Amino acid sequence: MAVAFDGGVVLGADSRTTTGAYIANRVSDKITPMTESIFCCRSGSAADTQAISDYVRYYLDMHVIEMGTPPLVKTAARLFRELCYSNKSQLMAGIICAGWDSAKGGQVFCIPLGGALVQQPFAIGGSGSTYIYGYCDAHYKEGMTKEECQAFVKNALALAMARDGSSGGVIRLVTVDKDGADREYLAGDKLPSFWEKS
Repeated sequence: MAVAFDGGVVLGADSRTTTGAYIANRVSDKITPMTESIFCCRSGSAADTQAISDYVRYYLDMHVIEMGTPPLVKTAARLFRELCYSNKSQLMAGIICAGWDSAKGGQVFCIPLGGALVQQPFAIGGSGSTYIYGYCDAHYKEGMTKEECQAFVKNALALAMARDGSSGGVIRLVTVDKDGADREYLAGDKLPSFWEKS
């Protein structure tokens, strides 16, 4: 998931990769850097999303060489959209593209299955997202600070990981603003809990 705040974005993801009911990797990194200030969260087929993000990173590198300036977040999002929509019959890829640029600050774009492109103040995706739509709608508010966004993302991910069998492991956070990207790691035994332990 990703949330925009005034001056940046917070991206977060769990770390579980599954093959059916089998956990293939319990500490995978689903937040992939496109540039120093643009990242994507990947869900769906790991092979598909890794290939798409490699293509987008390559195109963005070419863009920087040609233009001589860092790419805009919407440029990266539109590249994802073009690849996902043009190949929608062969891909299973849900992407959240988020980051910071000097033109519009922090931005979040969602590219769901099928290749649509929607800019939102926050976006959630993946199998665990179905469990937390209510929580996110109830607890998101405009004008949240960076710290409030980080807490919102941690809580939402912890709830999804508690309910969804295909989500779990650790929480990885990336906070992006004008000063760059800051990564945070939250171990499985340090996740927020929402019930009393007996």
